[in-house]
Amino acid sequence: MRLVTSALATLSVSWLAACSKPAPSGTQPEQVAKVVPADGIGEATEPRVGPNPDGAPVETAPPNVPEFKPAFAGQTRAKAVHTQKKFKVSEVATDFAQPWALAFLPDGRMLVTEKHTGKLVVVTPDGKKSPPTQGVPRVDGRGQGGLLDVELAPDYANNKLVYLSYYEPREGGNGLAVARGRFSDGAQPKLDEVKVIFRMLPTLDSTMHAGGRLVFAPDGMLYITLGDRSIKEGRVQARDLKSHFGKVVRILPDGAVPKDNPFAAQKDARSEIWSSGHRNILAADFDDRNRLWVVEMGPRGGDELNLIQRGKDYGWPTIGYGEEYSGEEIHQSTQAPGLEQPVYYWDPVISPGALTIYSGDLFPEWKGNFFVAGLSSKALVRLIVKDDRVVGEERLITDREARIREVIQGPEGALYLLTDDGDGKLLKLTPER
Repeated sequence: MRLVTSALATLSVSWLAACSKPAPSGTQPEQVAKVVPADGIGEATEPRVGPNPDGAPVETAPPNVPEFKPAFAGQTRAKAVHTQKKFKVSEVATDFAQPWALAFLPDGRMLVTEKHTGKLVVVTPDGKKSPPTQGVPRVDGRGQGGLLDVELAPDYANNKLVYLSYYEPREGGNGLAVARGRFSDGAQPKLDEVKVIFRMLPTLDSTMHAGGRLVFAPDGMLYITLGDRSIKEGRVQARDLKSHFGKVVRILPDGAVPKDNPFAAQKDARSEIWSSGHRNILAADFDDRNRLWVVEMGPRGGDELNLIQRGKDYGWPTIGYGEEYSGEEIHQSTQAPGLEQPVYYWDPVISPGALTIYSGDLFPEWKGNFFVAGLSSKALVRLIVKDDRVVGEERLITDREARIREVIQGPEGALYLLTDDGDGKLLKLTPER
């Protein structure tokens, strides 16, 4: 997997630094109930943190689009919950240049991508880094582009295949591409036999909203999340089945199209498409029932948690719960026939960077909970989901005031985070003994 609560308990977090630079120390502010503002465009999130005996919503700031009301009870502004178990945050490694993703090798070392530089490095559990891996494809590192996700093949132990997503420079612009190569370990890591297995089409000259998260399903299928490219020319293609923009696609590990894809036999559709009508998805994971969940970026208001189903249309840009950054209208309505509703939405936004559904044993309290890396919200966002509805939300590690880019569960059950910065950090969450 890519975490119930008592509001009367208190949470204390002590920070351990893995370098000479001191990390935040003492008791984390979450022990004291208060409201913590975060950055954002328009009305910014101001979450309630700490004990919440009254069951008030986690969000205290007004919505950007107050006239948009939830389609059902509990679709937004869930009550604030509070983790009982004390935990600590350790700095495993520092000085990453805008890291984007990490994946664990079988021996516990990690592969970490650096977005704009296009570097892939190996990091040991004690924070030592390898030289940049050779053989990584050239990337378009402008704007939101660069080297994004990294995933190991499900049968990596046998084939040593590593998968990368990245903005591929092309004539006339760029597009998301997915390549795989055979990883050669050692003092100088290298990718051999690199081959592109998927290309987002059409090509467009945009430096934003290409998506890029890679998730292998338990049956070995590879799901790739794609964005609408942000500019109007791309946005209008988010529900167009002739375009990859704004889609989740599903392919075989070698790039071939599964015969049971919903549009595989439709002549006027791209056969890789699994779902449509998305704005920009960076966060995705499978639950213990083998169902795909995503958290997608909204505009000013309207980040969404969605349960992805075969062939469904999630409505962007026809419906939604946000507005343009200028304050201008995007949607005339939040609902329309044949278009899916989000399970949950945020207004103001959290800017979701990654999703992990916790399945480990280190934190029994968090089992089955959703953890979302918050960028503009500068928090690790915890969701309690029951019967496919969000019944509680918590904002964690807000005292670091760091943009959280990645969250992933380690093999031992710890949570690992990457912060989005020129001096990005690899953090590890473990129970306090």
